[in-house]
Amino acid sequence: MADPRALAAEIAAAYAGKQLIAAPTNRDGGLDLVTAYAVESELKRMREQQGHRAVGVKVGFANRAMWRVLKLDTLVWAHMYDNTVRLADGNAATIAIGSMVAPKIEPEIVFKLKAPVGADADAQAALGAVEWIALGFEVIDSVYPEWKFTPVDFVASYGLHAALFVGSPLPVDVSNAASLTEQLASFTVTLQKNGVAVAQGSGKNSLKSPALCLAELASAMSKAGEPLQAGTLISSGTLTESQFLAPDESWSAVLDGLGLPVLTLRTTA
Repeated sequence: MADPRALAAEIAAAYAGKQLIAAPTNRDGGLDLVTAYAVESELKRMREQQGHRAVGVKVGFANRAMWRVLKLDTLVWAHMYDNTVRLADGNAATIAIGSMVAPKIEPEIVFKLKAPVGADADAQAALGAVEWIALGFEVIDSVYPEWKFTPVDFVASYGLHAALFVGSPLPVDVSNAASLTEQLASFTVTLQKNGVAVAQGSGKNSLKSPALCLAELASAMSKAGEPLQAGTLISSGTLTESQFLAPDESWSAVLDGLGLPVLTLRTTA
């Protein structure tokens, strides 16, 4: 089995040098999920040594129907950092992608917690721990050839996380928590590239609701000994199929059925 410290160093170097590497699960000896989380922890330690801190968690494989095929018991996650998460000023942002290997974009619902989320929370109880929700764009990047990897490989490579842009927040309180619980399970989203729709999705694509995804993440991380705490940002999984990015593009996400404004991201080389 791989040495977590050595594999973390290799993966960090691959991203820094824009080099493709073989997915760890395809190598002699393979890689299991426990060791992959040890690699993720080592990557976090390396980021902290560089002066950065973890500010949140991103979710992957939030599709219960695929868990049996992928040999998962729950979703997977990885950390996000103070140098990868940005607020989109005026609900618009720009990202330079020239240093990335093969970037993609994903529209997601972002939560900020005001209290710990209970390990047995349902959707409404999870929202009770939320300070605000927002529409976000996560930019993901892969050093694995042709974007072929398993959930184990995903965990061992930052969860593919490159950046998160967060739109204007909508506060959550007792006056709207119940209605938001319903809306998060039913809203739809259109992802546009240069003004043309290229993908459709809905809240159901994030474990039937981003609020349910938050509750599942809280349960999974509590069992792993890392319970979700107040102040944490959660990016709750893509709402559409991810789309490749190229320079000089304009991407927008438009929601229907949830009161969050359009979010736009422009790319440069």
